[in-house]
Amino acid sequence: MNNSVRRTGRLLGAGLRALLVLTLVCGVLYPLAATTVAQLAFPGRANGSEVRDGSGRVVGSSLVGQRYDLPAQDGEEAPGPDLRWFQPRPSNGLGTNSVNTRHSLLLSGATNRSGDDADLIRWVKEARAAVVRDNSTASYEVRPSDVPPDAVTSSGSGLDPHISPEYARLQVHRVAERNGLPVAAVAKLVADRTEGRALGFVGEPRVNVLALNVALRELVAKS
Repeated sequence: MNNSVRRTGRLLGAGLRALLVLTLVCGVLYPLAATTVAQLAFPGRANGSEVRDGSGRVVGSSLVGQRYDLPAQDGEEAPGPDLRWFQPRPSNGLGTNSVNTRHSLLLSGATNRSGDDADLIRWVKEARAAVVRDNSTASYEVRPSDVPPDAVTSSGSGLDPHISPEYARLQVHRVAERNGLPVAAVAKLVADRTEGRALGFVGEPRVNVLALNVALRELVAKS
């Protein structure tokens, strides 16, 4: 009986010591070391890849897409795009944002529909027609063949923060007209914020929509 009690006590003691050691190592020392290395080596990424405007205010993350819509009207199913701003890829998973921090993410995911799905084909055709209509101006006509794929399809996550340089350039004339800016000045914003392939060969050239719209807001304020 006494041996059994002592054996049980030793097992409980060993288990308690293991719990304390593992809690210290895995719950304190490792997180502290990982956080320290991240803050020293990658402070921007470790803190959420924050994007700030000219006044230093955080307006979002460079990793999460945002929408730029007009305020929803009574009885309106979905608000229309605010055409003063560069628009991101289509997505039902993004909340409304006007270059501020108050945005609501609804969901993240793709449609998972096949390429010959009738609804998907209809959505793409409607999106292409809207892109042509919204981005054509008195001096610049957008043709259906000018519309790149990312202008009418969502990303796998639904939260892609980037668009292709082709889609950004397609929007230049409309953004310039809506904000009373020279086309060349808006085109320069796009050119200056076009990122190349990672390491020179990974992925595709891209433009971060949030960073582009932050620069646009600053240009509008100056003009």
